[in-house]
Amino acid sequence: MIRLKNKNEILLMRESGILLAECHQQVSKLIKPGISTLEIDAFVEKYLHDHGATPEQKGFQGYPYATCGSVNDVICHGFPNETPLKEGDIVTIDFVVNLNGWLADSAWSYSVGNISEDAQKLLDTTLEALHIGIEQSQVGNRVGDISHAIQTFSESKNYSVVKEFAGHGIGRKMHEDPFIPHYGPSGQGAYLEEGMVITIEPMLNIGDPYCKLDDDGWTARTTDGSLSTQYEHTLAITKNGPFILTEL
Repeated sequence: MIRLKNKNEILLMRESGILLAECHQQVSKLIKPGISTLEIDAFVEKYLHDHGATPEQKGFQGYPYATCGSVNDVICHGFPNETPLKEGDIVTIDFVVNLNGWLADSAWSYSVGNISEDAQKLLDTTLEALHIGIEQSQVGNRVGDISHAIQTFSESKNYSVVKEFAGHGIGRKMHEDPFIPHYGPSGQGAYLEEGMVITIEPMLNIGDPYCKLDDDGWTARTTDGSLSTQYEHTLAITKNGPFILTEL
């Protein structure tokens, strides 16, 4: 069941989104060789608590951390750990903010020091794919229009699209209907209506699109060891076009 939000509820989610974006802005200043994803996780949890919010994913189905820290070949849901990031790494930091019962969700990929040209192109393309999907988030379009636009663009740049993970509705719960794949035909899926709030979060790989899970049951990485990146925004569908809730 798709839960439509009224204008006041969207504004409450916007407050969560602003806090999330501000936290990402602070995280971006921390990313450098030598810091660990576990240190970043601790920073995010304290930052949210200091601003009256909580990290929603901590404890979700047993997930033990405030953030996901996905490095290099990790696609998503990477467990933060004590391994220092090194020059040339790429890392995606993903977390969900709960502020006054309303949620916002955003992942961002960061470069650690100087990265390779191939890695930078992957980052740039994934971010562009996100915005191409957002452009399709118009009243009267269908979920498949978002999916198809992302897949067509990404594959035209010779990147593969991860199919096991997708965007979703969001509100008071982290995962609501509808499911938002990043691949598939246009003109299919639920119609986009005013008041829907969704996440779009494409994950692109340099190599093949397949993934495998680590023994922790959460960390998903590329089967061929190739680099993967993800960018994600939470946005509301409005009569005036998509309203991104997780940017400043």
